[in-house]
Amino acid sequence: LRSVKDIIGYVISAEDGEIGRCRDFLFDDEWWTVRYMVVDTGKWLPGRKVLVSPIALGDPDWLNRKFPVKMTKEQIAGAPSIEEDAPVSRRYERQYFGHYYWPYYWSGADTWGATPYPPPMPVHGAKEDQEPHEDPEESHLRSVKEVIRYDIRGTDGEVGHVEDYIVDDETWTIRYMVADTRKWLPGRKVLVAPQWIKGVEWAERTVDVDLTVKAVKESPEYDPSAPVNREYEMRLYDYYGRPVYWR
Repeated sequence: LRSVKDIIGYVISAEDGEIGRCRDFLFDDEWWTVRYMVVDTGKWLPGRKVLVSPIALGDPDWLNRKFPVKMTKEQIAGAPSIEEDAPVSRRYERQYFGHYYWPYYWSGADTWGATPYPPPMPVHGAKEDQEPHEDPEESHLRSVKEVIRYDIRGTDGEVGHVEDYIVDDETWTIRYMVADTRKWLPGRKVLVAPQWIKGVEWAERTVDVDLTVKAVKESPEYDPSAPVNREYEMRLYDYYGRPVYWR
């Protein structure tokens, strides 16, 4: 489990050279799963926003803050371009996945279509047929940076605001939002799982959770300097009396 904010700024390298740095992530607000890393390409492709799917990410060098991509610079540069500040539409995603010959993540009943994990990269030219009736028209992608600072409301009052996200670096599912409670408990941070969210008011920049303010105040504290391990998760889920996600 990794802090999303910590990964922002990592150096991103293709098989034949550096392409830029991670500057944001786009997550799916239905599955709460990261679908793309947004890479700032600097002088390599000026004015271009480059998206990298977790499908193409290699094993990171956490110590040196580097992420490899299992593609060449030519493959990445040849992907359909998108305007710097334009939203990522489903139409663009079809073109993007078609360029790389990857199966659509939205065609299937699991997190990544047919599997809970990003599928292995297929041989070029081996793209599977996509079922039109399983291909929704609307994308559900949100910027991590945009949703940070959203207010979090409990069932009986304000809890705090979104400070960060904790993501599983194998499935790329967001396991927790980090809530900063500084307004009533300075310096204290707590974790809230997406399964405990009742709804998100995107226009109002507010996340509503199915938890009382008192319950959040007394929940196990999150320490950003320590890893989120299974022992801590057990305490958190036991405290709230909620079913765990790993069984």
